[in-house]
Amino acid sequence: MAKKVFITSKLPGKIDRYLRSRGFTVSVYTGKEPVSKNELIKKASKAEGIITLLSNKVDREVLDELSNCKVIANFAVGYNNIDIQYAKKKGIVVTNTPGVLSDATAELTISLILACTRRLIEAEKFMREGKFKGWMPDLFLGTELKGKTVGIVGAGEIGTEVARRIKAFKTKIIYFNRSKNSIIENELKGKKVSLDFLMKNADIISVHLPLTEDTYHIINRSNLKLMKKSAIIVNAARGEVIEEKYLIELLKKKKIKGAGFDVYENEPDINPELLKLQNVVLLPHIGSATTETREEMAMLAARNVEAVLKGKKPITPVN
Repeated sequence: MAKKVFITSKLPGKIDRYLRSRGFTVSVYTGKEPVSKNELIKKASKAEGIITLLSNKVDREVLDELSNCKVIANFAVGYNNIDIQYAKKKGIVVTNTPGVLSDATAELTISLILACTRRLIEAEKFMREGKFKGWMPDLFLGTELKGKTVGIVGAGEIGTEVARRIKAFKTKIIYFNRSKNSIIENELKGKKVSLDFLMKNADIISVHLPLTEDTYHIINRSNLKLMKKSAIIVNAARGEVIEEKYLIELLKKKKIKGAGFDVYENEPDINPELLKLQNVVLLPHIGSATTETREEMAMLAARNVEAVLKGKKPITPVN
């Protein structure tokens, strides 16, 4: 019998057709709302392979019901939605989609930085409301990137690509990472520093850490208060790496200049205090949202499922 694959959402590209052409039986959840936990268990209980979204919580309760499952391919670089250790204990391979979304996320990060520094959202709203009466010397004065120090928190693939792009604005680069990054140091003349040093000295802080036990609230009250009053922080990684409530407090009191969010601590719920602030830019987790990238992510997830179910090594395993 053909092995079953369940996909928790319709994905860009034609991976369901691809998997069927490889001999698998494929079912796709097509509900308008994200699949619920009970529905996930019901639909996936007999599947050998499952392709999940970051928003799908695959905890012990779910894993215990996946009696036939051999592989869970997460449609994301992150995998904090899956209990990977328990999955490993049950003999289930977990994979992710690294590499293919680095460029798209880096481009979005630069957009977020520019939106914050040049006040693009405020200015665009101003135009739509018919308030523009002509050029004025002090209209929407922003912050120039040239000569500024940019701090990269997390110098993996995405952090490196952000550093490459932001360097083109004639900035100085410092970074915080567990190990040295030869590209940032040799190619971009950047310097590895402590997190406290970075938070204190950077004009722009760009966060690119994965969410782990060690990185949860790694940016917190103690180091957020070190930031310059003129500094801007953007997060295109995971909301939980920043102590969001304290960051909001700083923004409300104008202790820092601004912030850009593509992710949130309690996503998809957003702290209502953020919606009241004028010195923030808020995006709906679209870091990798290009047609090209999402199709590549989907195909990588499909190829991981195919590899494992055909007895081969997974392409991008995380456990």
